[in-house]
Amino acid sequence: MTRQPDAVFVDGLDFFTGAVDRLDVSDWERPSPCEGWRALDVLGHVGAAVEFGTLLLMDRRPAWSPVDPPGGVVVGEPAAWWDALVEPARRAVSGVDLAKMVDSPMGRRPVGEGLSFPALDLFVHAWDLARSVGEDLEVPATAIDFARAVIDPLPEAAVRNDRVFASPTPAPAGSTPSQAFIAWTGRDPGWSPATGQ
Repeated sequence: MTRQPDAVFVDGLDFFTGAVDRLDVSDWERPSPCEGWRALDVLGHVGAAVEFGTLLLMDRRPAWSPVDPPGGVVVGEPAAWWDALVEPARRAVSGVDLAKMVDSPMGRRPVGEGLSFPALDLFVHAWDLARSVGEDLEVPATAIDFARAVIDPLPEAAVRNDRVFASPTPAPAGSTPSQAFIAWTGRDPGWSPATGQ
């Protein structure tokens, strides 16, 4: 049975924090697998989404105003900036009514639906951060199953538009389930920070 989005989201916060902890202060300017983004931009993108979602769950009705590049939202030491977002997000999600309707950048929808994409984003972007320093994170099977349950029923055009995922890339022979999943998201599981490809 696929896990609920609130549980996956909380697991994702831990998983992403683990990836953040792999980077030293000097690593945040490294390129990431997200074209044109540094590791700092991946962090800023994820952190801004988590903060927005936290405020939304607290009925604060925040404005969605993306910054370009996304790393511009990060203030001070990156890991400390991220850490300050995690506990408020945990509190906001704890015991939340997944059926509650909220206004979001995608229109009015249930909290559970609104949490689904940020939840899977935490796992995918954790992989991006780890790759920026040449490491390979294994995405848990529960997160992969959740992502497939969320994405597979959606029309291809709603997902494969470079805003969510690019078109799948071929998974190399002998790929792990995690590497095959990363290829399914449109990334190259063999991407290297040394070459940027």
